[in-house]
Amino acid sequence: MDSFEWNKIFGAVLGTGLLVFALKLVGGGLFTTEAPEKPGFAIATAEAQTADAGTAAAAGPAASLGALLAKADKDKGAATAKACAACHDFTKGGPNKVGPNLYDVVGRGIGTAAGFGYSDGFKAMAGKNWDYDALNAWLKKPSDYIKGTKMAFAGIGKDEDRANVLAYLASLSDSPKPFPAP
Repeated sequence: MDSFEWNKIFGAVLGTGLLVFALKLVGGGLFTTEAPEKPGFAIATAEAQTADAGTAAAAGPAASLGALLAKADKDKGAATAKACAACHDFTKGGPNKVGPNLYDVVGRGIGTAAGFGYSDGFKAMAGKNWDYDALNAWLKKPSDYIKGTKMAFAGIGKDEDRANVLAYLASLSDSPKPFPAP
């Protein structure tokens, strides 16, 4: 290669470097960012939850499960439970899916659906039944109710929504169990 070829190569490298530098300079002027006043993200802690609980206590005591179930709407519960149908079947004699069949679940033993492989957390609950209180606690946050569950469901936060789902589950039976007294 003669010196003219080397000059073209060095010129191309130098020109590319100058172009990148110029774009960075222009881009930095057009798109400026300001540092946040307080860096980081707010993370909910027990103190924040305690403050929320104090506010809720000041507003009045929470309604009992019996009172919530007395006002519950099973049709709204069926609509809410449609998301559960991806993993559960609700029909009498229906198959187990990713989760067990939920027909006649109220009053059934925890972890006793025939043909379903339960986690060790469920096996530890042997002898206990799915009453309304247990189902309510489960639906609120499954991972808190049964440690080591394989169910990847965050839970239903609103009391009224859980009561509606419980009313729907109660209706899925040949002999529905009565709601607890309000």
